[in-house]
Amino acid sequence: MSEKMQALVNFASEPHSVELRDVPIPEIGEEDVLLSVQAVGICGSDLHQYMGKQSWKVNYPVVLGHEFSGVVTKRGRKVRKFAEGDRVVSETAAVIDTTSPFSRQGLYNLDPNRLGFGYGVNGAMTRFVKVPERCLHAIPASLAFDKAALTEPCCVAYNAVCVHSRIRPGDTVAVIGPGTIGLLCALMARLSGAGHLAVIGVPADAGRLEIARKLGADTILGAQGENVHEWVKAFGDGYGFDVVVDAAGVSATLKLALEIVRPAGQVSKVGWGPQPLNFSLDLLVAKAVTLQGSFSHNWPIWEKVISLLASGRLNVDPVLNRVAPLAQWHELFEEMHSGRIVKGVLHPS
Repeated sequence: MSEKMQALVNFASEPHSVELRDVPIPEIGEEDVLLSVQAVGICGSDLHQYMGKQSWKVNYPVVLGHEFSGVVTKRGRKVRKFAEGDRVVSETAAVIDTTSPFSRQGLYNLDPNRLGFGYGVNGAMTRFVKVPERCLHAIPASLAFDKAALTEPCCVAYNAVCVHSRIRPGDTVAVIGPGTIGLLCALMARLSGAGHLAVIGVPADAGRLEIARKLGADTILGAQGENVHEWVKAFGDGYGFDVVVDAAGVSATLKLALEIVRPAGQVSKVGWGPQPLNFSLDLLVAKAVTLQGSFSHNWPIWEKVISLLASGRLNVDPVLNRVAPLAQWHELFEEMHSGRIVKGVLHPS
């Protein structure tokens, strides 16, 4: 009988179908490593699956967790670039078609057959996870495992803001939605040279909006129920923001983004939301706005983000609010879901 380990398993589509279970320690293939998980972040998508509200296919039962750092404890026969004891982080594209035109362009994140950790294959909210060597990136000893576990959401934000948005130094930028990705998008906008940076939420986001201010936002809107449209009319020339990042994903926030972006501006949509639009897209046409989607990330983005984290130029300290053992997963899930904390990290070991 194979050795068992505790894992946080999403076992069905109904809300709250998540529990700790004993699962086998995975067997690795010749191009895989067995990673001892040191830290794993809780993502908004983990919460969506916990609440049964995700808009993607889940292969139940599945171990949650795709934001993780760890140590290589075993390697397959064909693994060449990593050895036992190496400190690493892992990308999320656990299964890809390496022959697809997207993979051949380095856009394997857009491969329609892609399966990710935590929904398509077993993830890292457990002691050990099987990871293909191609997913691994080395991290320096100076980068703590807890911070390294935030590499993945930082890469999501980097792709949305630094790759897919056309921010120029001095541009006015608004980020809608002060969740983890929204706050990290605000950080990326500041690194990209945003002139005036606004972060927009609702009264329930008051605590997270204050974190946005600590991260460098010039203006926070929504904590006191401010009228965003009136504020925008009174700001600058009154025509709106050069770039608006929709990190919330619900239909209402895309509508707001189109209303507050200036003519010939850009809306970058990174937030997920399965709801129908229920509003006209005429503003997109009338303003000649560029609407850009952004999903996931790829190898060069990971290398850049690791460099930024290790150097301290990307400071995620205000976002990382709580670290706890895996046994306290339910408490952290609920605290994130309620907005009491922005980001929780679990220690499976």
